[in-house]
Amino acid sequence: MKKVLIAGAGGAPSEGVINSLLLCDKGDEVIGMGSEPTDLALSNAKRKYYVPYANAHNYKESLMKILQKEKPDLIHFQNDLEVYHASLIRDDIHAMGVKTYMPDHNVIDTCVHKYKTYLKLKEAGVKQPVNIVLNDENDLKKAFKELGDEQGRIWLRAASIGAGGRGALPTNNFEFAKQWINHFQGWGDFTAAQMLTADTVTWLSIWFEGKLIVGQTRVRKGWTHGNRTLSGVTGVTKVGQTYSDAKVDAIAMSTIKAVSEKPHGIFAVDMTYDKSGIPNPT
Repeated sequence: MKKVLIAGAGGAPSEGVINSLLLCDKGDEVIGMGSEPTDLALSNAKRKYYVPYANAHNYKESLMKILQKEKPDLIHFQNDLEVYHASLIRDDIHAMGVKTYMPDHNVIDTCVHKYKTYLKLKEAGVKQPVNIVLNDENDLKKAFKELGDEQGRIWLRAASIGAGGRGALPTNNFEFAKQWINHFQGWGDFTAAQMLTADTVTWLSIWFEGKLIVGQTRVRKGWTHGNRTLSGVTGVTKVGQTYSDAKVDAIAMSTIKAVSEKPHGIFAVDMTYDKSGIPNPT
């Protein structure tokens, strides 16, 4: 029996991991930690600990106290923000005798920044929508001129760390786009991209030192609370249908190999279909 510490406990993604571990016949002891007290209270983990958000100054101190007390065999981090900041202190975590099973930090740094990922995929020749970094209004004008679809629309979003479709907006209105970016103080961080369709698919996988252990494809049948956002995207899948497509497998693996020569850990590739029916990594 092993002791596993799951971060983000109480949130839907982490709770899925926790419930799966509890259903397993290995009898692992599952401990949870999280930064949202109301979510944490609902977790099915055996014991639960509050920690500040991963970018807080006292996150490391709080985490180390939990590791010292519980001495877990493995800690699993779920969301991008925590994965990134935990990766920065992975040596301290390993020194406590706790495994993390994460990709190299330079790989994580690429994956949590959307434009860095875009450049890696572009270099590898992976098909994806063209992206332009929006440093000023001239870049925005260029984006509308070069990337607009038949309705003049482009896709805006924040490129830095963050999930949930942060800052995502499809629009053909220059003034509205400018005010949107101003609202998020997003100049230099936001990107504009070509519009794709509304059809999306996700490929989730586990790798060990460059070898694929398992992969799964899911077609997304909608976003939870998607009608409450301007983009229709929330980052939380409403219904996911298990699916199999050799084309999706190949594109997903090419995407992962583009950001990591020797994949190790958990990798997921979100893709949106273009009008030719080709899934584009996003």
